[in-house]
Amino acid sequence: MGSDQSKTQNNSEQKKSSTDSTQTSISKKTESITPEFEGSLINQIVTRFSDKLVQVIYVRPGRAKILVPPNEIVQVASFIKDRLGFDHAESVSGTDYPKDNQIEVIYHLSSYSDDKLSSQILALSTRVDRNESRMPTLINIFKSAEYHERETFEMLGVYFEGHPRNERFLLPEDWADIPPLRKEFRIKGR
Repeated sequence: MGSDQSKTQNNSEQKKSSTDSTQTSISKKTESITPEFEGSLINQIVTRFSDKLVQVIYVRPGRAKILVPPNEIVQVASFIKDRLGFDHAESVSGTDYPKDNQIEVIYHLSSYSDDKLSSQILALSTRVDRNESRMPTLINIFKSAEYHERETFEMLGVYFEGHPRNERFLLPEDWADIPPLRKEFRIKGR
């Protein structure tokens, strides 16, 4: 890790004490060496948002993940699209972490228009409180996220503020149980 990155990481760690409990310091997790191409993309994000990032992970070559607070996701997503060229969300997924009382929402971003980025997946993620699972929608930035956010709303109960259709999509209209991808959901009769 370069000295500038170390300074950025240390500054973020100092600011951690003033942030909420869902945040952790910026950390970089690598199997060996930071991939050059992914590193240059992430460095641009870290330089611009060092005080807002929670965590950076290099998953493997061609795959990186950044975790941001829910109230910063729109600003970071706009930067990723406008400045870095990731022009669409391939998918949106969610994971329930009941022990942490959080749900993580992950946008898998890539590019149709830039050949260098077309083989890259940048996972932009945030964690929301399970009891108040609300976050801003990203459909104004990535139109392709519309149906994925609807599915995440329905299956995990995450309400996307500003989304015009937080409504039934896949489940029966008379569904009266909790969202089926929450860990405490049980199939009746089992």
